[in-house]
Amino acid sequence: MASSTITGVGSGFDTIGIVKALVDAERAPKQTQIQTQQKDATTQLSAVGTVKSSLEAYRASLTKLNTATSFSGLAGTSTDDKIAKVSIDDAASTGKYQLEVTQLATASKVSSAVFAGGSSAKVNDSESPTTLTISQSGSDYNVSIPAGATMQEARDLINTQLQSKGISANILSDAKGSRMVISSPNTGEGTDIKLSGESELAKGFTAGDPPQNAKYKIDGFELESKTNKVTSAISGVTLELIKPTDDPITINVGVNTDTLKTSVQSFITAYNALMTSINTQTKVTATGDASTTAAGALTGDASMRQLVNSIRGELLQSSDSSNTMSLSQMGVSTDQKTGLLTLDDKAWDKAMVKGATDVSKMFLGDTGLISRMNKATDSYVGTTGLLATRSTDLNTKLTDLTTQMSDLDRRMDALKTTLTSKYTAMDGLIAKINASSSSIMTTLNS
Repeated sequence: MASSTITGVGSGFDTIGIVKALVDAERAPKQTQIQTQQKDATTQLSAVGTVKSSLEAYRASLTKLNTATSFSGLAGTSTDDKIAKVSIDDAASTGKYQLEVTQLATASKVSSAVFAGGSSAKVNDSESPTTLTISQSGSDYNVSIPAGATMQEARDLINTQLQSKGISANILSDAKGSRMVISSPNTGEGTDIKLSGESELAKGFTAGDPPQNAKYKIDGFELESKTNKVTSAISGVTLELIKPTDDPITINVGVNTDTLKTSVQSFITAYNALMTSINTQTKVTATGDASTTAAGALTGDASMRQLVNSIRGELLQSSDSSNTMSLSQMGVSTDQKTGLLTLDDKAWDKAMVKGATDVSKMFLGDTGLISRMNKATDSYVGTTGLLATRSTDLNTKLTDLTTQMSDLDRRMDALKTTLTSKYTAMDGLIAKINASSSSIMTTLNS
């Protein structure tokens, strides 16, 4: 097989190969350096992004927990959830109440006359549009019914135009035909629906049972509500009335340590997720062999050490001088190797016998743990935070390295051109020398 190597015509040397070898030798050290830096910067950028996301998730979890309800230890209960359900907010306080539900709040419904043709019956036989006016709570809503419109078409028009007003229409059919039923989710006295206008649907309409208020008693006091969701009867307590009672039920708002424990455990879970994320990016995996020991992308990073120290430091501080309970007294301890938190159930139960009210002091308020944790991490988040700035610097570095690589390529192209020109000239010179030598030897031999 013939060789594919192109050699110099005059010298017989592989001048192309020589030029390539020289260029590659010149390129290799700088290219390796740039590629290594690109790899390191890309890995660090990903690691910083991971920590940034974890920190933002941690702070979001703290915000969700930063309510009196989370750490008040209060819970609202009903002795019969089939009669009424209970929920509480930050304004709730302990108390026990007797509840009797006399009647539920109801909504208004009206029905048109029966149309023998069913849902396809025409509700406007005229040659021009007619207007159906639906009135409720002092407001009038006009719907234009086109000429020749069927009941089904009229229903769709009402639902499309009045959906945002909470008014809807449906069709009920039986052996006699179909009727349009118009209803609203608004309950309570004064929410009656009325129909008017020249539309056939408004003629001879039938009003259903009048809407009524919910009526109930709390500790014997008779009360009313326009809706079945009662929010103002007991401060901080929402009652969802479901059905009338035969006998009174008990509504209780009291301390529930299980609620407190759930909130504390949620804090621990959020904290551990953040620490695990940071540990993953900063740990060193030792194998006993220096050549195979693996380091995280941010191992030895000063900003990570500062962040971890700031967060851990807040765990050791008290919320204020009057708070005698600490995390350790609640049964929360820190693993010395991983920095993760755990909750000891026995220590928790023992602490809750006397100190349930101190949990709120520990976590909430301007000097509480949650507020201090947020302040300790404020400088790391946001578009101008330390982590965002770090990401920007790494992106700038990657851009610069890309520019350096392009510059290197251009220099190597120029070097290749120069060397090729030199070796081509050399090869030509050797060809001339060889030609002269051959001519002289021919002459001498003659």
